[in-house]
Amino acid sequence: MGRYVLRRLLLILPTLIGIMVINFVVVQFAPGGPVEQMIAQVSGMAGSSTAAISSGGQLGPGADSGYTGSSGLDPNLVARLEKQFGFDKPAHERFLLMMWNYARLDFGTSYFQDRPVVDLVVERLPVSVSLGLWSLLLIYIISIPLGVAKAVKDGQRFDIYSSALVFTAYAIPGFLFAILLIVVFAGGSYFDWFPLRGLTSDNFSELSTVGKVKDYFWHLALPLTALTIGGFATLTMLTKNSFLEELNKQFVLTARAKGLSEQRVLYGHVFRNAMLIVIAGFPAAFVGILFTGALLIEVIFSLDGIGLLGYEAVIKRDYPILFGTLFCFTLIGLIMQLIGDLTYVLVDPRIDFETRE
Repeated sequence: MGRYVLRRLLLILPTLIGIMVINFVVVQFAPGGPVEQMIAQVSGMAGSSTAAISSGGQLGPGADSGYTGSSGLDPNLVARLEKQFGFDKPAHERFLLMMWNYARLDFGTSYFQDRPVVDLVVERLPVSVSLGLWSLLLIYIISIPLGVAKAVKDGQRFDIYSSALVFTAYAIPGFLFAILLIVVFAGGSYFDWFPLRGLTSDNFSELSTVGKVKDYFWHLALPLTALTIGGFATLTMLTKNSFLEELNKQFVLTARAKGLSEQRVLYGHVFRNAMLIVIAGFPAAFVGILFTGALLIEVIFSLDGIGLLGYEAVIKRDYPILFGTLFCFTLIGLIMQLIGDLTYVLVDPRIDFETRE
């Protein structure tokens, strides 16, 4: 097992570099880089004049500005902007410098917020972790028992009706359900039971410990519901199919022939084998929900999380945030894939990746 883990660890570096190269190349062809946006602000095209221009700044990995000075701006100003954002260097030099800085855990400073990328990520990470962790726990807590029940009652009314309900929920986009929840329960047109935005109230610091817990989950209620409503189908059906496959095996028939109760057969013999693929997929599922599943939910409920931060970085072409978060989350995702494989071994020690061809 040690050799397998070592090989996987050695593969992380070239995989990470390859992903960064692909995204860097794609960005080179994306129009409207940070220089163009700053020029638009300076010239009044964006309706804002808040940008502060300095001659010394961080080197950025984004696309070349390609600005020709046709708007009448001073060419020296454009040159200073290009130097500030690092676009006075060739693309390959910018990429190598970016990767060298990342290797030293230096993720730079945001172009437009003038704050270190690490500080911005750390500031918004609790919001995304709250959404990702609680929604994933809810999905597992509900989907696994539901999938087991559907497997036991395969083909019966409960299985048919629950499948219809699960797939209907899966077909409804999460953002559409979020809007419906706001209209009905957050002061839209009917009830005003839940807050519309944020994870805590303004007087959160003044509340007691119990009050803080209640306030926290009060604010999480609608976003969590919207985020998890469509996440049951895949895991429920995966659990059901895994149980059905195990229920048809010889060792289950033998256990029943010995007179064991159905509960003992299900949870003493079938559960461990059937849950192998479900449990092992937990790390990857958490990363998926944490970094990709909550973007629209964060926007709709005004939650300053990682998804919203990445979206804003793409819109503004804030490349230090864009590439810094891409580097970190890609690395985390690759590590989680390895942890998922190790979880297979933990759940079923019979698995040995060393012997795989």
